[in-house]
Amino acid sequence: MRGRSTILRMALAGALAALALGAVGSALATTSHAQKTSGKISIVAKWTADEQKSFEAVLAPFKKANPGIKIKFTGVGDNITQVLSTAVAGGHPPDIGEIPQPGLMTQFAQRGVLKPITFAKAGIARTYKPVWLQLGTVNGKLYGFFFKGADKSTVWYNVKSFKNAGVNPPKTWADFLKVAKTLKSSGTDAYSIGGADGWTLTDLFENIFLRSAGAQKYDLLTQHKLKWTDQSVKDALKTMADVLSDTGNIAGGKDGALQTDFPTSVSNVFTDSPKAAMVIEGDFVPGVVASKNPLKPVTGFNFFPFPQIGSSSPQTVMGGGDALIVFKDTPAVRALIKYLLTPKAGSIWAKRGGFSSPNRLVPLSSYPDVMSRATAKALVNATVFRFDMSDLAPASFGGGGGTEWKLLQDFLSNPSDVDGTASKLEAAATKAYGH
Repeated sequence: MRGRSTILRMALAGALAALALGAVGSALATTSHAQKTSGKISIVAKWTADEQKSFEAVLAPFKKANPGIKIKFTGVGDNITQVLSTAVAGGHPPDIGEIPQPGLMTQFAQRGVLKPITFAKAGIARTYKPVWLQLGTVNGKLYGFFFKGADKSTVWYNVKSFKNAGVNPPKTWADFLKVAKTLKSSGTDAYSIGGADGWTLTDLFENIFLRSAGAQKYDLLTQHKLKWTDQSVKDALKTMADVLSDTGNIAGGKDGALQTDFPTSVSNVFTDSPKAAMVIEGDFVPGVVASKNPLKPVTGFNFFPFPQIGSSSPQTVMGGGDALIVFKDTPAVRALIKYLLTPKAGSIWAKRGGFSSPNRLVPLSSYPDVMSRATAKALVNATVFRFDMSDLAPASFGGGGGTEWKLLQDFLSNPSDVDGTASKLEAAATKAYGH
């Protein structure tokens, strides 16, 4: 028995040694392959300023591990739609593009100018909720990978203003309007609206419509299978007018709101002497004024979820995200996409702030404060999640400065014109969608 046991131990030791050598060999092969991967990658994205710095921090470990791959990053801001469209039309697109509008991704894919990223499908399916895989898919093929997400169902407020008015964060729309009136009575306008950037108005409408009309009608309107003259749309516009028609409670009035860009709308609230108590926008709000914000998280500024309307779930999130799309499929491009899929890559930006990852494996502990952890958790755990409707629409109508932006700016000027606004939106959508 002892001899047999000894033989078995020797055999086992030999097998383990063989496995160990195999693992080392595999590791060496992988390392060797990584070192041999070379090439140039051009990336064009809307990310500038702090966002560009954060993405470059994400790229740093990849560059170090792959010295043969050279990356050229170009940040172009909100002109990303025009820049990419022009580059494609001229026959010189970047290797990788970043877009906040899946509608543009769909148009590029249908024109045959994008390369599918099937190699990333299994990784996304394993670490993301199915909705993100669906958003990146066109005609059954995966084209978009959402590296960056956003919870747009948040309202940010000045804590001191709320304390002075003796109010708490509201949970329902009715209470939200009551709080606004109390804030005005206390000496501070309730709303700061960045109406010069039309997308802030589409976000407000979409949050209201998702909660008042429901997810099914939201999907139908997104695909223009529901007319913009439908009563559910008019009802949402009327609810939106609860805020827009309260002109004396908006910083600068409606004329001032139309001249206020998004960063200024945040600065109006995030200061010791606020011009308004609240700004209705996404989880990226604190990152907009990070370098010049005198207020501390929680004690100086805080947020609450977008108020419930009717029977809507408190875990309803209207969100957005930035997708990476591939125009040139190369080994270097594949290596970079696979790296960006890792929790490590997402955690680097998460720690720097102004970022939420749809990747469920990015630890909540990566986020720098209790608020960013809360918004990231809400994004990942939402029971009802819908992507920004205007960003899913054709670019001529929705995201990127389409007709909808201008029509909602007109509605800000005249919030009593619900029927006229709905009719104009329907006409513009019919032209853009072709049906």
